[in-house]
Amino acid sequence: MTDLYAVFGNPITHSKSPAIHASFAASTQQDMQYTKQCVALDGFDCAAKAFFEGEGKGLNITVPFKLEAYEFADQLSKRARQAGAVNTLIKQTDGSILGDNTDGFGIMRDISQNMQWPIKDKTVVVLGAGGAVRGILGPLLLEQPAKVFIANRTVEKAQQLATAFSREGNVEGLGFDQLPHHSVDIIINGTSASLAGDLPPVPDAIIGSNTQCYDMMYGSDDTVFMRWASNLGARATSDGLGMLVEQAAESFRCWRGILPGTQVVIQKIRESL
Repeated sequence: MTDLYAVFGNPITHSKSPAIHASFAASTQQDMQYTKQCVALDGFDCAAKAFFEGEGKGLNITVPFKLEAYEFADQLSKRARQAGAVNTLIKQTDGSILGDNTDGFGIMRDISQNMQWPIKDKTVVVLGAGGAVRGILGPLLLEQPAKVFIANRTVEKAQQLATAFSREGNVEGLGFDQLPHHSVDIIINGTSASLAGDLPPVPDAIIGSNTQCYDMMYGSDDTVFMRWASNLGARATSDGLGMLVEQAAESFRCWRGILPGTQVVIQKIRESL
């Protein structure tokens, strides 16, 4: 019998997940079907329960249901507990539901393997202190950077995140205007400013000729953040499309036990934008 998977979100029409997972299934010869479902804003629990009581084996969760998925799961992985949110639900052999978060894995795999940007012993600035940033901090700190600055408009939120992850590595929370006025090694834009064509208010001085800049957002063209970094002479820039595909690949591995190849899929999705 064909195993059923889906992505839940609202809105969901824009989701690339069905195309990504169809490619993964074809390349690994997996008998599975993956669909997308727009879930009512107050209907997550009912929809997820119905899915798993039927033939459903696993779900991806996107905006705005990652916190609801966290509460829905019977057990949580360490990654999910660190992130405080769930983007992957896995039906286990005993029928219980495991909640996981593959976002951090996705961005670290994209940065370290696809981009080949070393993180160990580097100074990293992460812009933003919302759920997207919280989801990547644990895996980022596992890569052993020398220092991570979390910068946010609301300083308290950045400081709270830094405190929450202080046991995992050298982390400091501060305001955008408190960032170092010298170049850093890697900057990760975890704000949604690029979606509105805006830039976080960070000093130009943090960009140097060796700075590598990653925007978690993506689109058909370079983001405003990427263009800003390039214009200031950054060594390299990337958007978050690779993160999208790599986090999906890790979800696929959680469900099927196989980590699929991603390069062909990243190129295919890039061409479709």
